[in-house]
Amino acid sequence: MQMVSRIWSRHHEAAKFLLVGGVCFLATAVVNYALKLTILHEKPVTALAFATVLATILSYVLNREWSFRARGGRERHHEAALFFAVSAIGIGLNVLPLWVSRYALDLRVPDVTRPVQEIADFVSGMIVGTLIAMVFRLWAFKRFVFPDQRTRPPRRAAARSGPRTKIVHRGEPAPSEDPGRLHDRG
Repeated sequence: MQMVSRIWSRHHEAAKFLLVGGVCFLATAVVNYALKLTILHEKPVTALAFATVLATILSYVLNREWSFRARGGRERHHEAALFFAVSAIGIGLNVLPLWVSRYALDLRVPDVTRPVQEIADFVSGMIVGTLIAMVFRLWAFKRFVFPDQRTRPPRRAAARSGPRTKIVHRGEPAPSEDPGRLHDRG
């Protein structure tokens, strides 16, 4: 039990991110197939892109309020702009394998049977595309959108504005002034 607690404490944000991702994956699948099997049956890439945009909005709310609640420190509009910029790249990464499957590899009717087309669409768009986009988003969200305030480097202007001090680590003797410099002060 202690090992599970230790693993959870180290990776709780990634676990929450994956849970949010699972909810958004289901939302994407439902909207994608609802569109693809009705009004956008001739435009599967558009259906997936639209479904992914809706799931991205849901993802922002869930990630902001649950997964990365303890992170941030930016104004909400700046954070949201970064989130949606990263997500736009993620949407491109998500639909790219489906586009390749459909239009570069011609895995579509009449070149293949309808079941082969649907399996290729699901594997390339919903599985491969989602996995690529998920890895990118997790990295980019933690790095740029919801940075950990404790590990954020100080701003350059603030770092230059004060006297330089040497950081003393535990067990090291404190730095002493050079005795020769004491006499030079006036």
